[in-house]
This record gives sequence, structure tokens and C-alpha cells, in this order.
Amino acid sequence: MEYTSMTLPNGIRLIHARVDSPVAHCGVVINTGSRDETPAEQGMAHFIEHTIFKGTAKRKAYHIISRLEDVGGEMNAYTSKEETAIHASFLCEYYERTIELFSDILIDSTFPDKELKKEQEVIVDEINSYNDTPSELIFDEFEELIYDGHPMGRNILGTPELVRSFGSEDIRRFMKENYHTDHMVICSVGNIPAKKFFHLAQRYFERLSANLRVERRERFSAYQPVQKVVEKGTFQAHCILGGEAFDVYHSDRLKLVLLNSILGGQSGNSRLNMSLRERNGIAYNLESSYTAYSDTGTLTIYFGTDPENLERALSLIDKEIRLLQEKALGDLQLSKARKQLIGQLAMSQENHEDLMLAIGKSMLVFNKVESLDDIYKKISEITASQLQDVANRILIPDHLSRLIYQ
Repeated sequence: MEYTSMTLPNGIRLIHARVDSPVAHCGVVINTGSRDETPAEQGMAHFIEHTIFKGTAKRKAYHIISRLEDVGGEMNAYTSKEETAIHASFLCEYYERTIELFSDILIDSTFPDKELKKEQEVIVDEINSYNDTPSELIFDEFEELIYDGHPMGRNILGTPELVRSFGSEDIRRFMKENYHTDHMVICSVGNIPAKKFFHLAQRYFERLSANLRVERRERFSAYQPVQKVVEKGTFQAHCILGGEAFDVYHSDRLKLVLLNSILGGQSGNSRLNMSLRERNGIAYNLESSYTAYSDTGTLTIYFGTDPENLERALSLIDKEIRLLQEKALGDLQLSKARKQLIGQLAMSQENHEDLMLAIGKSMLVFNKVESLDDIYKKISEITASQLQDVANRILIPDHLSRLIYQ
């Protein structure tokens, strides 16, 4: 698949992939997330994601919602530790309608007080719902433990008290200080020529004044392993263990992606799934995951099990980790692991919405999109000894933190 890119005079980058489909996907990805908040602003990036749809100089909230839904499209958004994205899926004939709407809400949102107050209560309800879900809450509390005292450790939703304190002036100040045009990408996957997409993006976004990033984020560099048990009174014991891992720019990042896939990735034949679920039947929900940030990363292993099986599950996990550290994969095992990851990456490209967001984030972080062939080549060159080396650098038992809900 070929990608075409350009940069507007104000610093906004554009990237487009043309595909033969009646449905198009377009988004704006911004290099701003919860880690960019001050302690008094915790939850602000997520609050903006909610309230940016609540009114502009020429549209009320209803008209924003209906603008794409009236023609069968849909709009969504998300906030993470390091980015905010607004994106939409629609029929290709409505490209201009979509891009104009994006510009309206990103440039001319008015954040009416009445709408802010309603959305504050919606988010407080979201916080309460999240707190009732230990299998999700434990991930946030784990990052709070390992990134102790650093902005990376704060949860994305914020607290009810802080969310209820945010006003329109607070939002405008945060956007002015953190929504930088040179850290903004408009990404598109759809059946129109790149030239037409670039023309539409320029037409509606060139009026946004250049606002270039000057300050750099506070780098995290103080990881210390920690162990914590929290009495939650849950039916299951929930456990997460892991620690700091490679950042997104690290030369061994792809090796860790492959290692994580082998250990406990999305496939049913991962080592942890085979050990805990298939052979021993003591866990239904379990996974390992690797998240790479701009200057740090995390590798985590999560599972839920009956309390009486907790220590046994931890022992089995320790055994699988030691096997990866002490015994190199055989040629057949390594070949299967490579092919599995390559297949998963190939299938992810079939979802054009996911592809649109992926190329937007890649452009945001690396200022380029690597071809699948180049990625496949890199995966195919990973050796068993390299995976063993990464396992011994990242999965050191004394360096792993642990959080247990019981």
C-alpha cells in the first residue's frame, strides 16, 4: 500500500492512503495526552475529548452529532497517555463534510457552560463505572505504582473533584499550551486522490495559526520495582506484574513485540495461555502486553484466577519466563512465531479504520510510515539469541513489580 504525505505551512502533517472502498476513514491525531497535564489539570485531555463536540460558533451539540450521522457516518474520539484523536468513518462522497466538521470543532468550539456541566457528570459516571471494574482499574493503578510521582502515572479520566472544576477558560488555556500544529496529523484512508484530500485539508485547516512546540516532556527515569496487595473483596484474585520496557524509538522495540507475542500476546497458543488455561485450567482472562511511549514503556502480564490458585499461577508464569531466558527457541518455534506476528500485522491492515489511525500515529511519532514489507523483513531477521537477550534484559525477576487485588 502506498502512502502520500505533505506538510501545511502551519506545521500540520497530512497522510493519505487510497483504497478501493466506498467507505472512507479520516482522523486528526494530536500528540497531547494525560501526561501533558499538571496535577491540577488531571483529566483535562480526556475532558476536552468529550466536550469538543458540544458546540461551536455555528453549530450546537445536536448539529455536530447529526452532521455525519444524517448521512450514515459516525464520529468517535479517544485519549491516551500521549495522544488525543478525533476520527470518523463515512461514505467517500462526504470527505469535505467530514474535514470541514473536524476544523469547526477543533478551531471554533465554544465549550458552553451548560454543556460542560452535563458532560462533567457523564465523566464522573464513567469514573465510577471504571472503579467498579477491577480488571481494568488494576492497569491504571499499576502504572501509578511504577511511574510514582511522574505525570505518566496519573490515570486518564482524572478525579470527580477535578473534572467538576474545569471551565471553558481552563480548556482554552490547555489547548493553547498543548495542541501544537507541528504535533498534529490529519490522516486518511479512502477512495479519493491524495491531491483532493490535501486540497480539502489545506482549505479548512490553513486558517489555524502555527503553534509550534518548544518545551519537551519531562522524561521518566526513576523506575523502582514495587509489590502491593490491595484488599478489594473481589470473587477473583486479579494480578498484574511487569516493569519498565523499551521506548518507541528503541532499536530493540520490534524484538520485544515478538517476544511479547510469544509470551502472552493475542494468540491462543501463546505460552502463558497454553500453560495457565489449556494445561492447568486456572485462568480465563490472561494476557501480556507491551506499550511503548515516547521515552519509556511497560511490559505487563495480567491474569484473574480463584484466590486459591494465585500462587500456582504466579509459579507457572515464573517458569515460562525462565524458559524464555534460559532456553533459546528452536528454528521451527522461531519460524512459527515470526509468521504468526507477520500474519497478525497483515490482518490488522485489512481494518481500514485501524489502518488510518496507525498511519496517523506513525507519522506523528516517526514522521514516516514504514511499509509492511520492510517490517516483515525486520521480523524475519530477529534471531533466537536476540529474543533470549531481550527476555533477560526486560523480564529480570528482581526488577518486576506486582500488584494484586484480592
